Amino acid sequence: MVVENTPFEGLKVLRNFVSQDPRGTFIKTFNATQFAQAGLNTDWQESYYSVSHQGVVRGMHFQLPPHDHEKLVYVTAGQILDVVIDLRSNSATYQQVFSVTLNPHEATLYIPRGFAHGFLALTPSATVVYTVASGYQPTADAGIHWDSLGFAWPVDAPILSDRDAAFPRLAEFTSPF
Repeated sequence: MVVENTPFEGLKVLRNFVSQDPRGTFIKTFNATQFAQAGLNTDWQESYYSVSHQGVVRGMHFQLPPHDHEKLVYVTAGQILDVVIDLRSNSATYQQVFSVTLNPHEATLYIPRGFAHGFLALTPSATVVYTVASGYQPTADAGIHWDSLGFAWPVDAPILSDRDAAFPRLAEFTSPF
């Protein structure tokens, strides 16, 4: 695994260990020793996954303090455009967006606390795994409207949940981070 820095403090692209042979492919998405050496959290509390159809946007999600958390995101099938925005008001990259295309054989995204996260499914089906450092707290569940970030999403009419469609716009959001 290779840990790549981004222009955003704490946000990392992790290039997975991939081994391929006549049987298929083996991918390592987590190694506690390498994470600790890179200063990344290794205390994970929950893991879950979603399966999305092409054109689905999920996001932009986060949990409010004190239930905010680091998050690992990777794809096991299909391809996504993964998007995060820095909501840390004291950060040099406050309200700036980072995006990366994720597929099963390349990378995992390590997202620190204080970022909103979302993605667009680029293939007919995309399976995304999320591993988070705190348990889900319904009262801390929050988000920002996907198209209020100033980011040029490559979709005009995405498929959204009612919840995601109702999130406030970034301009209406006061950051607790």
